[in-house]
Amino acid sequence: MNTPIVEISSISKHFGSQAVLNGLDWHVRPGQVIGLLGRNGAGKSTLLECLLGLRETSAGSVRIYGEDVRHLSDATRARIGYVPQKSDLFDWLTPRQMLDYFKALYPRWNDAKVDALLARWGFDGLMRNKPIGKLSGGEQQRLSIIRALGPDPELLILDEPVSALDPVGRRDFLRELIDGVVEHDTTVVFSTHILSDLERVALDVAFLKDGRITLQGQLDDLLEGARRVVGLGAVLDGVTLAGEVRRHRGRDGTVSVVTHGGAGLGAVGAQTGVRVEPLSLEDLFIEVTQ
Repeated sequence: MNTPIVEISSISKHFGSQAVLNGLDWHVRPGQVIGLLGRNGAGKSTLLECLLGLRETSAGSVRIYGEDVRHLSDATRARIGYVPQKSDLFDWLTPRQMLDYFKALYPRWNDAKVDALLARWGFDGLMRNKPIGKLSGGEQQRLSIIRALGPDPELLILDEPVSALDPVGRRDFLRELIDGVVEHDTTVVFSTHILSDLERVALDVAFLKDGRITLQGQLDDLLEGARRVVGLGAVLDGVTLAGEVRRHRGRDGTVSVVTHGGAGLGAVGAQTGVRVEPLSLEDLFIEVTQ
């Protein structure tokens, strides 16, 4: 159970002279539900595409279920579901025609789940015979999600899966993700910029910055231990706190230290003029990705 199903070793990806991924190492273990966080342009989509073998790396290696991602067997591909940030559907087909096409490619296609999602998300009504190209962005994204869930994947990769959905669509998707996927021990990696959604679903979070995973851990543990320590430089200079993420000196001479360790702060916090503040996920995101 501890053997990673995704093993990323020292991958780099350059676009011209720009390094988007830089010697990145990352492991994903069975049953993990990981929210991938990073600023716009940090390389989240590039990382997920390299993970799946959809984009070649400039260096390093990626293995899924022990296989080189460049040469995945059909059996391994059938274990993976993927929702890209931009839908890549067949515009000239109807939703049912498109899903029937993919059904033929997967030996474990779950007809009951697909039919239920089509009905629940409105595709058995007016959209039944409408070409996919005529659907709205949100409708296409829902259809892309149904396609990914159809084969009951063991590994589900989601790149900004709710970016085109309205609040009702987001709620429906999150309910399906929790009830129909997470509760069945599916391994999930998803990027999102909506932190409130992530807090409802993710058990782990990973922060991408400067082309590497700079911090990863269980969400509850990270938030329980995340603190901002603020005080005069005369007190905090020369003091290294456990789990330091970022240290910043203000113009007034105060020093702000962000830590995710939480241990050993009692003695520092007892110093005159030093305050210790808890951090929300949004606070931690800002501090880690600056």
